[in-house]
Amino acid sequence: MRSYKENLPNITTLIFDVDGVLTNGDVILFQDEVVRTLNSRDAFAIQYAIKMGMRVLIITGGNSEAVKKRLLNLGATEVCLKSSNKLSVYEDLKAKYNFEDSEVMYMGDDLPDHAVMQKVGVSACPQDAAVEIKAIADYQSPFNGGRHAVRDIIEQTLRVQDKWFKEDVVHW
Repeated sequence: MRSYKENLPNITTLIFDVDGVLTNGDVILFQDEVVRTLNSRDAFAIQYAIKMGMRVLIITGGNSEAVKKRLLNLGATEVCLKSSNKLSVYEDLKAKYNFEDSEVMYMGDDLPDHAVMQKVGVSACPQDAAVEIKAIADYQSPFNGGRHAVRDIIEQTLRVQDKWFKEDVVHW
């Protein structure tokens, strides 16, 4: 069996779920709003990956315009909300942005991510992902969702591609 690291040089597109991946999965109810937290190191890694030429896409079943705005402000190419069929959304994005499955690293944490994770070049999950997702993931981060799992897989991808910690990019 090949190591997932052998496929990282081909990755040009990073796709992430939100709840349980970019967040810890907790939802705080505040009056009529749902509040989530995003990790600043994960956010930095997303920005850095984009500066290094990666495409970042988000596919989430959630419906938070605040999350969408934040991720677009970080530089995400597209944030797809209310994605009840993530595989269909993934296929639409693939056609729109003209990438191959082998060029994609997808990080998900729960059953709605399963079908997409079986198609991509590298599938990853946080440490606290659902058992079924951990069973098919090419890589399980030692970090939980919302706690550097996104930073972990971005850093690994960029290190393999010799794009991590380029000082002229770090000081933007």
